[in-house]
Amino acid sequence: MTDLVLWGRASSANLQKARWALEETGAPFDLREVGGKFGGLDTPEFGAMNPNRLVPVLQHGDLTLWESHAVVRYVAAAFGGERFWPADPKARAIIDQWTDWTVTTFQPAWLRLFWLLVRTAPENHDKSAIDAALKQTVAALRMMDAQLEKTDYLAGDAFSYADIVAGVSLYRLTSMEIDLPSLPGVEAWHGRLKERASFEKSVCISYEELRARSVP
Repeated sequence: MTDLVLWGRASSANLQKARWALEETGAPFDLREVGGKFGGLDTPEFGAMNPNRLVPVLQHGDLTLWESHAVVRYVAAAFGGERFWPADPKARAIIDQWTDWTVTTFQPAWLRLFWLLVRTAPENHDKSAIDAALKQTVAALRMMDAQLEKTDYLAGDAFSYADIVAGVSLYRLTSMEIDLPSLPGVEAWHGRLKERASFEKSVCISYEELRARSVP
């Protein structure tokens, strides 16, 4: 029994960030599946935990926390030690820079592409909108690639929670039917992420249940 509980569904990209962070630190936790096919987000009990009625939610003793990046930062600070939560504020600032850039720039671009390609039935695909979203996604990837040509990971030569929040996207991007340009830095980084058992366990999960189907 543990007092650390993560609420969400395994196929949620935002849940995967929190789960990957927990798996990396080795902190024991219970995963309680809600949302999607599991339902439960509209209950009064879940609404009391998160008024947004979204996943993930983390409970740790008397703390209830929502917003995936807040959860990741808390896990890093509470369970990660110096390896995940550097004492040097300058080192942590670079990690936060890339973490926040993911939520403001990278995630909106690739999520738009995901909704247009995967969450929309094929007969309703809008090529011009898809092309525009792909252009934005590639622009973000090129920014990452420029950094990853210089360092092994986004915030330097050590793995950090910035790699967790940005790295969740790579499984989806590389499994969608899209043509990406050559991005040597990103590709090498992705290879390093795939070597981590926590990445395979938490992120490389089928999202077929989310795919929109054609109407017969």
